This record gives sequence, structure tokens and C-alpha cells, in this order.
Amino acid sequence: MKPFIDSYDEFKKKALAGRPGLRAMYAASQPKFDMICKMIDARLAKKMTQSQLAKKIGTKQAVISRFEGGSSNPSFDFMSKIAVAVGKTLRFDLT
Repeated sequence: MKPFIDSYDEFKKKALAGRPGLRAMYAASQPKFDMICKMIDARLAKKMTQSQLAKKIGTKQAVISRFEGGSSNPSFDFMSKIAVAVGKTLRFDLT
């Protein structure tokens, strides 16, 4: 049986088709989600669970889950703690 959606890109294309308002909101949120994806990738590259990361930065697993799910508005300090915990440097670039 063929899956309903083959890829995230296909899902996104179908979800945003004919919905200019949603497309604009998605575009405005893209930098946030790009950062979240990079943070998740860095955590996974270190083979860390959300719980391990949370313990390392002094918070709860639920806080990491909300951050990775995009439902929180994290501070620069919070993201810096995550970056350090996974061996990365957080940079801010205003272009």
C-alpha cells in the first residue's frame, strides 16, 4: 500500500496550496524551524535524548520537547545553553 504522503516536501506543498495566508505565516516561521531542526540534528549527532539534554542544561525534558516541537518561544540564552551542551556555537546573523 502506498503511503498517503511520500515526503514532508509533498505534504507541505499540498498543505500550502491555494492558501496564501498560511503560506505567508509558514514563510515567516521558517527561520525559527530551521534553527530548531539544526538543534535537533546536533542533539542527535551527540546521541543524546531529550532527557539527557534537559539534565545537562538544568531543565525538564518537557521544556526540550516543547522547544523541539516549535510550541515555545525560547530565549537566546536558552538556545545558547543547548548549543554549548551539544558542542556547538550559537550565532545570530541579521541580514
